[in-house]
Amino acid sequence: MIHIFVAFLLVSTSLGPVLSLQSVPDSGHRQLQNCTLNPYKDIQKLRRVQAYLKKINKPAVKTIQADGDVIDCVPSHLQPAFDHPQLKGQKPLKPAVRPKGHNLTEAVSESFQLWRDTGESCPKGTVPIRRTTEQDILRASSVRRYGRIRRHVRRDSTGYGHEHAVVFENGDQYYGARASLSVWAPRVTNEYEFSLSQIWIISGSFGNDLNTIEAVVCSCFFQVSPELYGDNYPRFFTYWTSDAYQTTGCYNLLCSGFVQTNNKVAIGAAISPRSSYNGRQFDIGLMVWKDPKHGHWWLEFGPGLLVGYWPAFLFSHLRSHANMVQFGGEIVNTRSSGFHTSTQMGSGHFAEEGFRKAAYFRNLQTVDWDNNLVPLTNIHLKADRANCYDIRQGRNRVWGTYFYYGGPGRNVRCP
Repeated sequence: MIHIFVAFLLVSTSLGPVLSLQSVPDSGHRQLQNCTLNPYKDIQKLRRVQAYLKKINKPAVKTIQADGDVIDCVPSHLQPAFDHPQLKGQKPLKPAVRPKGHNLTEAVSESFQLWRDTGESCPKGTVPIRRTTEQDILRASSVRRYGRIRRHVRRDSTGYGHEHAVVFENGDQYYGARASLSVWAPRVTNEYEFSLSQIWIISGSFGNDLNTIEAVVCSCFFQVSPELYGDNYPRFFTYWTSDAYQTTGCYNLLCSGFVQTNNKVAIGAAISPRSSYNGRQFDIGLMVWKDPKHGHWWLEFGPGLLVGYWPAFLFSHLRSHANMVQFGGEIVNTRSSGFHTSTQMGSGHFAEEGFRKAAYFRNLQTVDWDNNLVPLTNIHLKADRANCYDIRQGRNRVWGTYFYYGGPGRNVRCP
């Protein structure tokens, strides 16, 4: 498709640098004025897209198609992480020792991924990677911006247009965090917004040296970013940065960073099933922790599936420990219509509605210096706009520390 488009642009160039079209007003067609093409610029952009696709989409030994996604089974030593100068020629490490107190036999309702419903799987020695397409990149504002977040981050973790309903703990040294979170498919108003639920592992001064690891389950029109994925499925994704989202880091495997070790989970792929209002509830266990032996940050998904790790050298402050952990939801409010967005967080219902109706996190824990899972002891709640999205925390013997969160966005109390 790109080759055909490039050929068209070359023909357009031969006709002149500016193409101006104006329809006959009486024809009933829309009048087009000042429709200007810049063929040279467009050709250069498409060439950059081709170069990026060649770099990021690695040779696959098997390909699986599922509900709009193409999953490539890539030999593990050829995944994007090993393009990094400090990883070239290496292979993924063996699994890290999990924190003490982690119960792998816990009976929970787990959510998995649509591509696994095909009955297909990736062979041993490969990792499943969602294929990036020309359309994915062309939806972004530029090749350089594709797969990255741009935002200003303040000490309270909110950025311009970003709104949160979260539980956080700080004031100590943290070596990981764990929780189970319910999976929903919130409605997102436009392609420039998103809605997500996630765990943040944070260290730094919230200036240019902020380090974060985000192990997330995200859904949106967006993430569903139509900008990132082009649909509204809830998707399992990761994000990392070592300079407060300025130049480092990316989603999923869209740059050299995260090293995947598992052949059963595709980062960025759609999750199924999802929870339904007043119906069945599905949740996912997530855990991020620092390997005491090598210092890398490992990610576990679902029923004990080790997904992979972020190498310690990616970070400055997180090479030793985190100074904050955070759990909850986040949306982007662009106010595109002049008032607060109707983008939903969680289930789209307020925390007060409780189980089967509001989204939740349960069994919140952190990892201490001795690789033990421990309960939260210094909990803080924050809802940037409680009339739009709120949060309520509790504790019991089955769910440990838990909270409900979310909301509909725009309503009579959130104009």
